[in-house]
Amino acid sequence: MKSNFARSRIRTALRGTTDARPCRVLLGVMISLCFSDLALSKDNNDNSNSEDDSAKTASTLPNIYLDLRTIYTTLPANSLSIGFSPGSISSIIPVLQTLSTLTNPPAIPTRPTLSTPASRSLGLDVPLTVDLNDRLTVYGGFSATTTQLGSTDWSTFAVTSWNVGFQADLYQQNGGSIPTLTLQSTVTRAVPDSPLATTSLNTIAEFDYALNKDETKGLLAGVQITLTEIDTPLATINPNIIGYVGGYYQWDNNWKFTGRAGIQSFGGAQLPILTPFPSFTQPTVRLDLDRMDDNDNRLFGVTAQIAWVPKPAYQLTIRTPLYAVRN
Repeated sequence: MKSNFARSRIRTALRGTTDARPCRVLLGVMISLCFSDLALSKDNNDNSNSEDDSAKTASTLPNIYLDLRTIYTTLPANSLSIGFSPGSISSIIPVLQTLSTLTNPPAIPTRPTLSTPASRSLGLDVPLTVDLNDRLTVYGGFSATTTQLGSTDWSTFAVTSWNVGFQADLYQQNGGSIPTLTLQSTVTRAVPDSPLATTSLNTIAEFDYALNKDETKGLLAGVQITLTEIDTPLATINPNIIGYVGGYYQWDNNWKFTGRAGIQSFGGAQLPILTPFPSFTQPTVRLDLDRMDDNDNRLFGVTAQIAWVPKPAYQLTIRTPLYAVRN
């Protein structure tokens, strides 16, 4: 069983290269494979009708879909929660944008220090996702959010950030004794520009050790590192690191459960005229329930996350992929 990240069942080996000659050789091999696949498809379809031809031609395309994620987040007062997933950073961006109205113009010594109220946000992540093959997925899109701070009204629902990233299997277990190693990296940028606009880099390295030949159950271990930069020199958000372990099980009806539990270490943050956000090291838990198809494509998913920051922060995510091409 693959890790919880979206993948197709096409098995294509990718090898890195660092100079022009190997690049040309690799490109030639890929072109040759493409033509050989087309020739084989033609031979296999000599006695089939046009409908079968169309179906087999479509199956050579990569998975292309909008991996829609609806995210509801609650955050206690005087805290920030970067979260347990690449999209979690988008939940704190609207909070920072709202707080920026309190810090413009920049803080001066005579201005009072404020505390941040508890907040709630409802967001929609819309990344266009392409599974190029079984090893590599690329994606890019935007997030739109509405936020409520304390007892104030909900803000206008608007685009608050864009993101781009990739997910790659650096090694696949394929029945061996060495677990699959998956690397995922996402860059997120807040929009529009404001005194507290942020740019973040979220990187996850995860090991997936399958316990059976069908890969329907296994163990997980990984680390997530989030680096965040704020445009103003008057503010800082220190790195956030999560180390975790977990496991998964998929039933015959293609429902899949995945659990992860770990420790989050946040270095704290300093924003103008606001009470400093203290550093902490606290537990965090993420639970996923997904409906898969026979080719391991996600059809529906629900994710629940609890992070102590140090008080509990909650996040619920519903995933409803919209496929243009699904193999």
